[in-house]
Amino acid sequence: MKPVLLVLAAGMGSRYGSLKQMDGIGPHNEAIIDYSVYDAIRAGFGKVVFVIRRSFSQEFSEVFSEERFGGRIEVEYVFQELDKLPAGFAVPEGREKPWGTNHALMMGADAIRDEPFAVINADDFYGAEAFRTVGDYLHSVVGSQNRYCMVGYRLKNTLSDFGSVSRGICSAAAAGNLASVVERTHIEKQGDRIFYKDEAGTPQPVSGESIVSMNMFGFTPDYFRYSQDYFPEFLKENSNNPKAEFFIPLMVNRLTSNGTAVMKVLSCEARWFGVTYKEDKPDVVARLNKLIATGVYPASLWKR
Repeated sequence: MKPVLLVLAAGMGSRYGSLKQMDGIGPHNEAIIDYSVYDAIRAGFGKVVFVIRRSFSQEFSEVFSEERFGGRIEVEYVFQELDKLPAGFAVPEGREKPWGTNHALMMGADAIRDEPFAVINADDFYGAEAFRTVGDYLHSVVGSQNRYCMVGYRLKNTLSDFGSVSRGICSAAAAGNLASVVERTHIEKQGDRIFYKDEAGTPQPVSGESIVSMNMFGFTPDYFRYSQDYFPEFLKENSNNPKAEFFIPLMVNRLTSNGTAVMKVLSCEARWFGVTYKEDKPDVVARLNKLIATGVYPASLWKR
């Protein structure tokens, strides 16, 4: 049984100014998604499931098809929409966008059945070693339950020079398992220091050495059931908050803190980079060209 890669691609990239998941960065117009799928294939994944929106489904599926990947991996599409809610719930007044990363993840439940799976963002470049690390872990937990993992990165290596970012700040417990992860928003450098904004909008300092989640997680399929069970409770608790988001770290915290599951914090030397803002692209292209020059990737990913 091969693990599945779940790619969260429903965001339209409002800060970036375009559908950045499809923006070419490679020598032959390859997108970041192409490199993620390429690395997943090399790491032994058997299927990729894209979480997208119906509003751009035709455009997306025409580009990222099984044919594009040379038939080397199975491809499926699922949809995240604002009104995909449990029975008895309706979209509250003032709500304008879907319910966050864990809501997006839940859309993959019908496409992923018994296989362990990894979750990534469409617009983040994680690196070949990260996929090997997650792939090896997921192969080791086939048939298990409540066995999760995440790849951790140093906060200072995940920032943009062109604006703020959101990151899950992690703390580890014994045996390398995750103790907690807290979503922090509006993180940015100010001189030699790094700050995030708390719920009151007040800047708070944070160490650049902090381990952060870049939404590269691995789960056994029981995770879907737990998410579906808790989502109605989340909706009730946030009925008056039109901007509340059902983040993956929120669900992970719940399951690890109550002892339901354990999440292993995996480390690797691969460096994360991504296109949060349009101004990030030249640096991403330059870093990718270095990886091609050193033989990590071929100049043309899908050339037969």
